Amino acid sequence: MEAFFISTGLVALGEMGDKTQLLAMLLAVRFRRPLPIVAGVLVATLANHAAAGFLGGWVAKALGPDTLRWIIGCSFIAMAAWMMVPDRIDDDRAETASRFGVFGTTLVAFFLAEMGDKTQVATVALAARYPDLLAVVAGTTLGMMLANVPAVYLGERVAAKVPMQLVHGIAALIFAALGVATLLAAGSLPG
Repeated sequence: MEAFFISTGLVALGEMGDKTQLLAMLLAVRFRRPLPIVAGVLVATLANHAAAGFLGGWVAKALGPDTLRWIIGCSFIAMAAWMMVPDRIDDDRAETASRFGVFGTTLVAFFLAEMGDKTQVATVALAARYPDLLAVVAGTTLGMMLANVPAVYLGERVAAKVPMQLVHGIAALIFAALGVATLLAAGSLPG
C-alpha cells in the first residue's frame, strides 16, 4: 500500500500546474464535453504510466541495489528541482489533433504530452523503487486523475485560485525528502 499511496500523492502534487493539467483545461474550454475528455486522460495515462512502470521495473532488475539506490535518490532530488520549473502548453498540439474527436484528441494529446514529462519520469523512478508495479501504476494514474478531473470540470477557474508556486514548492520538498531518505537508507531497496 505504501507504493500506491506515495505514487498517488507525488503524482497528484506533481501534476498541479503541469502542462497536461493545462491541456485538460484547454480541452475542457474548447470542447465543453467533460466525459470523453476524462476518459481520454484515463486511457492515455494508463498506457503511458504502464510503459513507464515496466521501464522502471526493468531498470531495477538490471542494476544492483546500491547503484539503484543512488540513481533513484538522485532522480528524486532532480525531480524536486524540476518541479520548480513552470510548464507551458503548446496550443498547436490540441488544434492539430481535433480531427480525432474529443476522446481521440485527448488520448493522443495526453499520451504525447506525457512523454518525458515530470510525472512519467516519476513513474519510472517509483517503479524502480517499489517492486509492486500494479500499485505504482494504479497510484500514479489515480494521482493524474485527482489532478486532472477537477481541471476538466472547473477549467480555468481553478487555475486562477490555486497558488501553483506553493503547490510546486510542496511537491519539490516531498521529492527532495524522498531522494535524501533513499540516499541515506542503510539497507537495500525492497525487492
